[in-house]
Amino acid sequence: MFRKCFLLLMLIGLTAAFAQNKTATVSGQVREKATNIALAYANVALKHTDGKIVSGTITNEQGRFSFEHVASGNYLVEYSMMGLKTNTVAVFVGNLNDFIELPVVNLEADSQLLQEVTVTANKTEEVSAKMDKKTFNLSDNVSQTGGSLLQAMQNMPGVSTQDGKVLLRGNDHVMILVDGKQTALTGIANQSGLDNIPASAIEKIEIINNPSAKYDANGNAGIINIIYKKNKQEGLNGKVGIGSGYGSLWERKSNLPTINPQYSLTPKINPSLSLNYRKEKINVYFQSDYLYTETLNKNEFVNRFYDDGTIIHQQTKRNRDTHFTTLKTGVDWNYDDHNTVAFSGMFGSEKIVDHGEEPFFNSDFSQRLRLWQFVENELKTTVMASASWNHKFTEPGHFFNTGINYTFHREDERYAFKNILPDFSGTDAFKLLSDEKVIDVNFDYTKPLKYGRIEGGVKFRNREIPTNMQFYPGQNSPIDSTAGGRATYREMIPALYGNYVFENAKFEAEAGLRMEYAHLRYDVDPNHPTYKSDGYDYIKPFPNLRLAYKLAEKDKVSLFYNRRVDRPAEIDIRIFPKYDDAEIIKVGNPALQPQFTDNVELGYKRTFSKGYLFASAYHKYVRGTISRIASSMDGSNLIYNVFQNAGKSYATGIEFSGSLQIAPWFTSNLNLNGYKNRFDAFTVTVLYPQPNTIYTPASGIYSGSVKSNNTFKLGKTAVLQVSAAWLAPDIIPQGKTNERFSVDAGIKKTIQKGKGEIFLNATDLFNTLVIKKEVYADGFRYQSSDYYETQVVRFGYSYKF
Repeated sequence: MFRKCFLLLMLIGLTAAFAQNKTATVSGQVREKATNIALAYANVALKHTDGKIVSGTITNEQGRFSFEHVASGNYLVEYSMMGLKTNTVAVFVGNLNDFIELPVVNLEADSQLLQEVTVTANKTEEVSAKMDKKTFNLSDNVSQTGGSLLQAMQNMPGVSTQDGKVLLRGNDHVMILVDGKQTALTGIANQSGLDNIPASAIEKIEIINNPSAKYDANGNAGIINIIYKKNKQEGLNGKVGIGSGYGSLWERKSNLPTINPQYSLTPKINPSLSLNYRKEKINVYFQSDYLYTETLNKNEFVNRFYDDGTIIHQQTKRNRDTHFTTLKTGVDWNYDDHNTVAFSGMFGSEKIVDHGEEPFFNSDFSQRLRLWQFVENELKTTVMASASWNHKFTEPGHFFNTGINYTFHREDERYAFKNILPDFSGTDAFKLLSDEKVIDVNFDYTKPLKYGRIEGGVKFRNREIPTNMQFYPGQNSPIDSTAGGRATYREMIPALYGNYVFENAKFEAEAGLRMEYAHLRYDVDPNHPTYKSDGYDYIKPFPNLRLAYKLAEKDKVSLFYNRRVDRPAEIDIRIFPKYDDAEIIKVGNPALQPQFTDNVELGYKRTFSKGYLFASAYHKYVRGTISRIASSMDGSNLIYNVFQNAGKSYATGIEFSGSLQIAPWFTSNLNLNGYKNRFDAFTVTVLYPQPNTIYTPASGIYSGSVKSNNTFKLGKTAVLQVSAAWLAPDIIPQGKTNERFSVDAGIKKTIQKGKGEIFLNATDLFNTLVIKKEVYADGFRYQSSDYYETQVVRFGYSYKF
């Protein structure tokens, strides 16, 4: 029945957001030809091609003028002044640039200068005019309102989540930005923390599949830019809201014997407050969000099969309490028409307490082999401070800005467990303390041109993460206490970039180059039994190219190419074994090297009056693929998951997105993404706990996803949304993940003359979402099914003032 409902939603659906006209600022200067003197008070008129006036103005003392909010289309700009010949210029408004500086126009008595000028504009819609970016306003995501940022992203086209990570087109190498900056709040080079950021704090999310050279080269899957709310209305205004809900409404799969109950009817609460004061040249803002959740964070059942005939049944149950607080404040000071200084600060505190159990049974469940009971207390504290200066030159869109961003992130983790076996039990513990300090400095310059713009800049990053892991083994401890100690991660990355954008009535081109030097050192305790200090250096070019041809006014085809890198995250090379599973131990690898990716994509976009259609074909080629490799030692049931460079891998796929307003009250969205993932055969030597050479044959699979999002207007003040998602089986090194399916629904209603809003929604309406994996390795294989909490009902209220 669920499949039939889902297919029905797909048949009704095509994908998201109405096409809206872009706007641009058109500016220029007028001079008298004979003397080259700027002409003040000259008349300038913007007209449609049929002669109808759109807007008019006069030049200032410097002979300059500008027209703001010019919609896309063809225009005429008419220049006139008493005693001088009128001059008319044809103007085309395109899709790429927010600002265009027209060539200087010289007025004279006996001649007329006719020019054709290309002007671009800015359009807010789901798929950008360049087809390199998708933008989503979280206020439109009714079915996920009141949840975390990670949960809100699950319905977005091409996005999936797994084990707390975000995947774009099946790839988890995603760079996360907050307001255009990398920060430890979300995890630099990973996505940790997204599940604890309240979606109520976020205005919109940008997904950039094909970043230009101005962005950091890290993240071959692309970039996700999280933009916090920031109001700029005059005077004092704000918004206050409260959201609540319950999850784990009923038990999806019963515990194995002898352990404590799973969390059920788990409460959620999410109060939020945003304030903004704007007066003349000053804008001050403050935002606070708090998210408390109780969650059945994991409920995974594993069956392990060893070549010697041993079969082990295991369950990992994790009841989680989370407190997450974010505070953000800042001030923007426009101290004159050309200069703006901004200061901002952010504080985040994430406290997680896990109460978990892992029973292990033999093949027929007649004997409990082990019971592992644990309590994990983790406190993450993030402080971020930013300062920036923006200088606007006389021409609109011509600017220089510089900024500095400092981030401090502390990870304080304490883990205690009781290891209960048939003949004895022991109590063990470990403590991890990690302080991350990051400084980012940037200089950026942009100048609009007659047919586009040029961009250039310098970026610099310095990052240091000292880590201290202390083990406290008990009697008959399974802990490898010799693997503890200290290690320090140091990273320095200067980069220089340049980018050129060109556009005329038919062609578009964007070409850029980023030169990046990376210097990484990982200093390990010299007495460590397995690993020694390691690191890497490289200086590499990262080019990007986009070529586009306008088949017609609303039809465009684009070809993209870029080169990206995935530098191993600090946690990927962290040498300390992590015992969050009794018999599956995760370890980093300081010898891990970056993986480099070449991306090619061909895209087509058709815009029509009530929606759009977007299609693309893409290919990724990865060298030095980073992945966890599972291995075991003879005579032991322990499995070691260690990061390795697993040779070459490939992803080739197609994506279709569309939006259609079927009726004034019904808009339907559909996203189809299909791809083939392939891994070449590879051989690696795992060093921990002992050298072990592993060969994995070549593998491949066809995978993809289908997502449907349907919005129904119920009168003038209410909106109903129904979303459905199906993810096909996918491949991972040494195994695969199985298919997944879920349906979400929500309704919101505006009250109190538009100032108030109430909502009610439910995720995974039919409780069908289960994460299933299969892993095959030397000497063993295992199958797992995670029945973690996915069904949550939320409700809430917000008020704007």
